[in-house]
Amino acid sequence: MHLRAPASAPRRSLALALVATLSLGLTACGGSDDAPSFKPLELNIAHINDHHSQLDAFAATELTLDGVATQVELGGFARQTAVFKSLAGTPNLLKLHAGDALTGSLYYTFFKGKADAQMMNSICFDAFIPGNHEFDDGDGVFKGFLDALADPANGGSCKTPTLSANIVPQAGTPLAPAGAAAYLQPYTIKKIDGVDVGIVGVTIATKTVNSSRPLATTQFLDEAASAQKAIDALKAKGVRHIVLMSHLGYESDKQIAAQLTDVDVIIGGDSHTLLGDFKAQGLASSGAYPTVVKNKSGETVCIGQAWEYAKAYGLMNVKFDDRGSVAQCGGQARLVIGDSFKRKDGAGAWQTLAEADRQALVGKLATSSSVKVTAPDAAAAQTLSVYTSQVSAEKAKTIGTATEALCLVRKPGETTNRSAGVAGCETANTLARGSDAAQVVAEAFLRASKRADFALQNAGGVRVPVAAGQLSMNTAFTLLPFTNVLVELDVKGAEMIAALEDGVANHLDNAQSDGSHPYAAGLRWDLDMSRPKGQRFSNVQVRSKATGAWSAIDPAKTYVLVTNDFVASGKDGYAALGPIYAAGRYVNTYLLYTQSFVDYVIAQGTIARPKAADYSHQKVIGKTGVALP
Repeated sequence: MHLRAPASAPRRSLALALVATLSLGLTACGGSDDAPSFKPLELNIAHINDHHSQLDAFAATELTLDGVATQVELGGFARQTAVFKSLAGTPNLLKLHAGDALTGSLYYTFFKGKADAQMMNSICFDAFIPGNHEFDDGDGVFKGFLDALADPANGGSCKTPTLSANIVPQAGTPLAPAGAAAYLQPYTIKKIDGVDVGIVGVTIATKTVNSSRPLATTQFLDEAASAQKAIDALKAKGVRHIVLMSHLGYESDKQIAAQLTDVDVIIGGDSHTLLGDFKAQGLASSGAYPTVVKNKSGETVCIGQAWEYAKAYGLMNVKFDDRGSVAQCGGQARLVIGDSFKRKDGAGAWQTLAEADRQALVGKLATSSSVKVTAPDAAAAQTLSVYTSQVSAEKAKTIGTATEALCLVRKPGETTNRSAGVAGCETANTLARGSDAAQVVAEAFLRASKRADFALQNAGGVRVPVAAGQLSMNTAFTLLPFTNVLVELDVKGAEMIAALEDGVANHLDNAQSDGSHPYAAGLRWDLDMSRPKGQRFSNVQVRSKATGAWSAIDPAKTYVLVTNDFVASGKDGYAALGPIYAAGRYVNTYLLYTQSFVDYVIAQGTIARPKAADYSHQKVIGKTGVALP
């Protein structure tokens, strides 16, 4: 743990304390029992996480501003660049990115991380950690992204270190090339106001192996043990201020803090968690910013996370005392928005604010601790425009229309509303039906398969809500950004029920991502998350493709399931499906799952939420035993 002096002892310098210790050892008399003291330090940490190749701003996002529903332009990486540049005068500043830079838009589909690297270099992060999605296309593509991040021609003079204490690539593989430096290091040390600050990285292990495509030879070690090993190595070097960059998720950050000694700050990602007070903006959050917990030694740990998709940033202030311990921490995550606003007129139509009203609103927002009005950085915007021009034609292709919003939810009843700002989704996270978006995606997969009786989609494979209105190719590739294909499996009814139990147990029992939560088309159920595994699903029914009638699933009957190839092979916790896939009881359709959705929208022309009877979740009881509406 951190070295502490007795409360009544006078403060002394480290040099004096060491002299006193040496004198005691040599003379065996006199001396002092004071512990070493340290220079008090005030540390500021600006951070983002999970931008997922979302480099453009989100237009027409609805927030409550000055008490009125208002449409704004939210986020955009060039706007984040402007924010970080504005912080240049902040003393003792660290700039951190907590992972999942990749996968999520056509910028990644077409450029495989080069555009993300160049935009990240416009900020010059002091450290970056891999998220699980950095491995979506394997170690080689991740290496290419890191090469682009370090390429001087791509703005790579920043020399941003990539940290992960628990990822061990095999020698001779892309991330550990023979005869060259390894791409990943467990920690780095930054000199802040003359004081060494250690930064350790840790990446979620099981989820990355199960849900992405790392090489089989790349090891993902236990997160807590690896983090402690790196912290201990820093301690041995005399470093007493430790920041853990974590791509584990907010709940896991709170848990790992209690398992570690000497950690002071955790800057997190993975769970896309909004922390802080955003009630005035009409947004729900999952906890305080910073969230303050205790480490294994009972000392203060400050946890921060900054939502998702470059929509927000966090700025944490941490004060260390002369014992090397956290004395206090504060700060806030802030939404990053443009300075153009729309509000509804008397007829309910969105209208641009008059200039005088716009200026007045900008003035009021200047004092907000939750919102920052910022123009995009001109140089970063120019850099991005080179890539934008190459994808804009493809992105603009219209494929259909959504007559109502398709809200995004991982598990029904979750605390953070992932569809915040999308009209019609204000309470989506509280409802039993869960994710409209995942439901419609599953319906698209079922239509794409000629053989399937029902379709299954894991919640985390569907990335964004869909606002009502025109749908484009960009909508589809943002909604479903991965390179999955559809696979048809022959499953017994009992195996299908076991797979559903797996998907929920993965996050309720195994402390893994709730992205495993199941959604289906042609299959529906009642779910009680307060019960143990094996007893959560009841009244499981199958819809006849011929008549549309629902009937109880037959445990002994063989059905055809269509799902994405990750879930089919037992990934994301779906252990019951793994042996089926391994035994060859499947057919690979080679249909790209994104294109299957595109084809579905084009064929339908207009899409909407399914009928209530067709939702996979019919009745849901939450973990606490309360039924959801």
